[in-house]
Amino acid sequence: MTPALKPHPGLLGKSRLQRLARASDMPSTTEWLILVGFGVLTAAMSTLIDLHLRIPGHAILKVVFPVAAGLALVPRQGAGTIIGVSALVTAIALRMLGFGGSGLGFGALTSLTVIGPTLDWMLRHARSSRAVYIGFVLGGLFTNLAALLVRGTLKGVGLEHAGGRPLSVWLSQAAITYTICGIVAGLLSASVWFGANPPQQESTP
Repeated sequence: MTPALKPHPGLLGKSRLQRLARASDMPSTTEWLILVGFGVLTAAMSTLIDLHLRIPGHAILKVVFPVAAGLALVPRQGAGTIIGVSALVTAIALRMLGFGGSGLGFGALTSLTVIGPTLDWMLRHARSSRAVYIGFVLGGLFTNLAALLVRGTLKGVGLEHAGGRPLSVWLSQAAITYTICGIVAGLLSASVWFGANPPQQESTP
């Protein structure tokens, strides 16, 4: 049986924070706290920060970026799921306490639910820089399309407003912006937290 949260060689080798990461077989208490902490941070960014962008689907930027940072610090298989679960629990708690307002809608909940397992799946075999980048791009895209599907469905049955616009008008724009924002969020997160030639690997024969 493989240990839970075993090291992910691809993420560890490409992380810009690899000097702070551990390569031991079993995660330490500190690493567990980091993963949970980044889950809390992701939820706080998703629900409390308003980027003031009137672009449908832009909220994915506040989700993928901190999750990617957590994976750079704790590059382990399954780490994304731990961050995602922590983020979802924290977001629900914030909502119950009256924080966040409209920042925690069905789309945000979907993103927080999907992002962790999706990134873990997309990155499971990633070893090269290209594979890591593609994994993050696909993770951001899939997560945002899932949020689009949930929001579109709920708007269609009248459980969520479409901003005063007919559903068909909203969807024609959202289908494009959700796709672009998902791709940009994944690419930006990967480029900031993961690099092609980390210093430690360059010196390795």
